[in-house]
Amino acid sequence: MVSLRCKMMVKEELKKLKIRFANIQLGEVELFEPLTVDQHDQLQKNLRKSGLELLDDKKTILINKIKSLIVEMVHYTDEVPKVNYSDYISEKVGYDYTYLSNIFSEVTGITIQQYIIIHKIERVKELLLYDELNLSQIANLLNYSSVAHLSNQFKKITGLTPSYFKAMKRRREINLDDL
Repeated sequence: MVSLRCKMMVKEELKKLKIRFANIQLGEVELFEPLTVDQHDQLQKNLRKSGLELLDDKKTILINKIKSLIVEMVHYTDEVPKVNYSDYISEKVGYDYTYLSNIFSEVTGITIQQYIIIHKIERVKELLLYDELNLSQIANLLNYSSVAHLSNQFKKITGLTPSYFKAMKRRREINLDDL
């Protein structure tokens, strides 16, 4: 939903500036001709007002594609792909995983795997707060090899066990009810 809204905003800005484009994809716009300096500056200014950013650097564009793919994969799909993440990312982005991994680490200071883990733990937190699935179901949904593996990663990232995190939520609800 967010990507569709962003796509529409970019499309509107391009039309306002009379910039001819062939195609708009998440994070990419295919233009019929290169932008003039004035068009570039105006487009960048207009996109910033909308909370968007014009990226020119190929590495930055590639990193953002990887990040978007991971966020989409972990947070917005019903089921995390069963294939190896490195194969999935490499296939979707169209580059060798070693190359992607090196650029990602160089630019962000963390590995792709660390980025995936951070987002998986954020997803676990969301699912725990919704209180619709138990920990075994969450581990299965996010392709953890076991509940213990999920719990260890959760504690390493948050400093809390999943059960303590969930108990904190319950305590907050009880305290709010007392108000």
